[in-house]
Amino acid sequence: MTDLPTRMKHIEISEPGDPDVLKITEADLPEIKDHELLIQVKAFGINRPDVLQRMGLYPMPKGVTPIPGLEVAGIVVAKGSAVSLFNIGDEVCALTNGGGYAEFCAVPETQTLPIPSSLSFEEAAVVPETYFTVWANLFDIGGLTAGETALIHGGASGIGTTALSLCHAMGIKTFTTVGTDDKVQALDAITTAINYKTDNFEDVILEQTQKQGVDVILDIVGGKYFQQNMNVLKRDGRLV
Repeated sequence: MTDLPTRMKHIEISEPGDPDVLKITEADLPEIKDHELLIQVKAFGINRPDVLQRMGLYPMPKGVTPIPGLEVAGIVVAKGSAVSLFNIGDEVCALTNGGGYAEFCAVPETQTLPIPSSLSFEEAAVVPETYFTVWANLFDIGGLTAGETALIHGGASGIGTTALSLCHAMGIKTFTTVGTDDKVQALDAITTAINYKTDNFEDVILEQTQKQGVDVILDIVGGKYFQQNMNVLKRDGRLV
């Protein structure tokens, strides 16, 4: 790390509020632990939690950096003694524990991915947050596999479009709920989209599945959808 600067620029939330509370300031480079990488950030993603954190509505856990930013893409410039999957100079993207709005960011090796050659830093920077979240919830926890069917609520959201794209790539039939006819049309090529404001998603799904329902539901809405979710789940179905 001797060739690296000792200071970096980063974005600070000076006080809760609108975007103009974001200020550029300087700080020491983050220190990395044995299982962490230090990434020189080339691009970072902007997510809803960042906006809520800026507004003072999403306090970071104790011990986590106050610098916002949950996903980055860049180049590995240093690595901890226990890191085995990446080397200095690798181009990577990563899900962070905060700190992405900076010139350098420390991230765990297990939250880091190599960047495919077909993606730019800007494109890769928006992969980790939604893809890690969807894969962990829909496929690891929900156990969704090829040959099954899924209902994805909030299909036009970041999580929704990621889940639908992955399912489409794997040949998994999906249904999704959205709030406008424009969103129905936008998603028509990869899923059966249902405008929940004009149609009852429970009725549509049961009709199109011969009353069998779906194997897995990914629900970012919760609350009022719970009973309808239960009604469209197959026997041994999973609600995440």
